[in-house]
Amino acid sequence: RTMAATKTAKEQKYDRQLRLWGDHGQEELENAHVCLINSTASGTEILKNLVLPGIGAFTIVDGHKVSGEDVGNNFFLSNNSIGRNRAQAATELLQELNTDVSGNFVEESYEVTSSMKTFSCRVNYNCLFYFHSTCLRLGSVLWNANVPFLVCRTYGLVGYMRLVVKEHTVIESHPDNALEDLRLDQPFAELKSHIQSYDLEGMGKKVCLGCRPCLLAVFFRPLLQFGNTSDQQPKNYKEKEAFKQLIRQGILKNEKGTPEVEENFEEAIKNVNTALNPTKISNGVDDLFNGEQCNDITSQTPAFWVMTRAVREFVQNDGGGNLPVRGSIPDMIADSEKFINLQNVYREKAMQDASVVSKHVESLLQSVGKPSCLCCVFRSAGKNAAFLRVVRCRSLAEEYSVETVNKDAITCSMDGADGEMVLYLMLRSVDRFYQQHSRYPGVYNYQVEEDISKLKLCVNSLLQEYGLNVSVKDDYIHEFCRYGAAEPHTVASFLGGSAAQEAIKLITRQFVPFNNTFVYNAMSQTTATFQL
Repeated sequence: RTMAATKTAKEQKYDRQLRLWGDHGQEELENAHVCLINSTASGTEILKNLVLPGIGAFTIVDGHKVSGEDVGNNFFLSNNSIGRNRAQAATELLQELNTDVSGNFVEESYEVTSSMKTFSCRVNYNCLFYFHSTCLRLGSVLWNANVPFLVCRTYGLVGYMRLVVKEHTVIESHPDNALEDLRLDQPFAELKSHIQSYDLEGMGKKVCLGCRPCLLAVFFRPLLQFGNTSDQQPKNYKEKEAFKQLIRQGILKNEKGTPEVEENFEEAIKNVNTALNPTKISNGVDDLFNGEQCNDITSQTPAFWVMTRAVREFVQNDGGGNLPVRGSIPDMIADSEKFINLQNVYREKAMQDASVVSKHVESLLQSVGKPSCLCCVFRSAGKNAAFLRVVRCRSLAEEYSVETVNKDAITCSMDGADGEMVLYLMLRSVDRFYQQHSRYPGVYNYQVEEDISKLKLCVNSLLQEYGLNVSVKDDYIHEFCRYGAAEPHTVASFLGGSAAQEAIKLITRQFVPFNNTFVYNAMSQTTATFQL
């Protein structure tokens, strides 16, 4: 109760998400302005999941009037909304979810390209758009303006997303199951000195349970026996088993010679595979170091690449070929004093390394005439240096062009006749149907049978045009005609949550967004991502 009372109203309101992306991520979210084109069920579900966590502002562009069909599948429209502008009606109800959010609407059709150019220029952060028939043209405008473009679509029991962004950089990627940065194979001087302060010889004789050593100290004595250079660390199964045996020799024995239970020794044996991971730079980070953007730093270089260059200089000049120490250690069995002391050794080393990186950042900024006060942007450089990520998507024009279509990705993903790639091809085919007939197949019940044959022609012409030696079963053609371009709310709701998640990744620059196509199959409850 006392802790809750000390929190601000804002911290209490957004407590759960602050644990995910921190106050700096929340600040980015609150400064963002998102645009939604076409407030259908999927569109409003996307905005709902951005309004609730506190997006700064949103604008809906939609020239349609609310119909009975809209009310039937959109929770943010009511019977009283019928006949009103859909953007205005949806904005009013969405704003009720969070008074911190500013909602705006534009009562005009999204086909007005000139207005989109103007809007994209005055949006400060990210821009989100809902799928429509002119997305290729709009995608080109936003690609040239370097504005992220997220295409979303619900079609029957199929959900689809396409991310279009030239380059999206991520410092805080929050990788799953990342191995700890313990440096046992290459211990820095402070760590070596700290662990050697333990009575390593006494470990094999008598250790008081109330002052048991840390896991790293348990490792250290066998490491000295095994060999304390990186090329002599246990690597294969045989060597690791031998290393575990060295650890077992340190377990205490009673007067009868029976081993006593020493939990931290058992813990060490269980963690040999994870704790003794080699200290090295991943191929992904090494590729970033060797990239053109990292080599050519100018006054226009984004902060991410300045930081990456600074980390590279640290590795080459100060880190002995290693990245800055992350500064965190896993929980382990030990008495509190020893654990805290060990924790402080890593933290202090991490702070020292981060300070050196900051000096490199300041030097780089000064060399290109940028203010050194920007160094505050890089406060997490050491902690996240091993997990820097860059996502580069292809443009929609490249995906749709006959000359640059990714035939290999499509063909490889068509190993199974019922995979999500079939749904992608069907969505492309129904768009072709729309271009030819100015409507989607199956929207009129009396034309369903006729539309089946027409849609099959569209499927075949698409495959032939792109030179795809794959086949689509007639069952899918029948199914997509049965959909009639309907947008079931259950599918729209799932897609809305997925799209909002990706939008938050883009805005906060935390976590890694998908690259670049996402398909949801509501029939089998499966998803897939493709690079197209």
